[in-house]
Amino acid sequence: MTGSGPTDVLAGAFEQQRERLVAVAHRMLGSRAEAEDAVQEAWIRLARQDAAAIDNLAGWLTTVVGRVCLDVLRSRKNRAVLSYEDRLPELVVTVDDGAAPEDDAVLAESVGLALLVVLDTLTPTERLAFVLHDMFAVPFAEIGEIIGRSTDATKMLTSRARRKVRGTPLPQEEPRQQRAVVDAFLAAARNGDFEGLVRLLDPQVTWRTYHPQGVMTTVGAAEVAGPVLRGARSMTAVLPVLVNGEPGFVSWGANGKVLGVAACTVVDGRIVELLTVSDRKRLDAMGLPERPE
Repeated sequence: MTGSGPTDVLAGAFEQQRERLVAVAHRMLGSRAEAEDAVQEAWIRLARQDAAAIDNLAGWLTTVVGRVCLDVLRSRKNRAVLSYEDRLPELVVTVDDGAAPEDDAVLAESVGLALLVVLDTLTPTERLAFVLHDMFAVPFAEIGEIIGRSTDATKMLTSRARRKVRGTPLPQEEPRQQRAVVDAFLAAARNGDFEGLVRLLDPQVTWRTYHPQGVMTTVGAAEVAGPVLRGARSMTAVLPVLVNGEPGFVSWGANGKVLGVAACTVVDGRIVELLTVSDRKRLDAMGLPERPE
């Protein structure tokens, strides 16, 4: 009987860590594809190492993935002009059938839109420190080694990041309450109820809509309600969905083609953020559910 070679043993140990590493990288980068690339880079580096010299494989791999992600985040910040691809968060769209999100493995790994927007406001080192410590309980000393700072400096950095995150309103309602608000929003839009729409929107609601030409941002309940009403006239079918765990919907037009995907962030019974995508290329790549009969 032939035993497994050192490479096979190392590959097996790495595979045991892969799911956790992808989850760490996904929350740091906000992109599943980039997370997979970061973890693959960690495997390439591991294969070049003397495995016997690594005392704590899980810690070593977390450090490597963290450094790779930090490089990616810094390269984003250093670009003079962000491409359209960079500005649109990765969206995971699933049918909202009332099942618990944790029942869907893909959705459970996604980064909530509200949190993703907040994380994008942090510096690369703040984001890495916050994600590793507050989401994955990595000790400050280990994070400090990744970012090249002392343990005390890392604690201060994480605390600053935490204050920024907590200073931004995140959804507090139960999923059913959030869905009820979005359903009421849809009903008001399709019924042409301008006043009803305004009541369901936060006075300072922010609407980001992604077109083939780029992104357009509108702020204010009345300013958002008008275009929403005009757009609702084209809808012939609507399906409730979850977009990165938050309530939204997919709409179709008279020709049977998808008009767009919408995601809503609900706080205190009102929509504070609305994100819509009408870019055909993006919509085709999302793997959207079929139009309801």
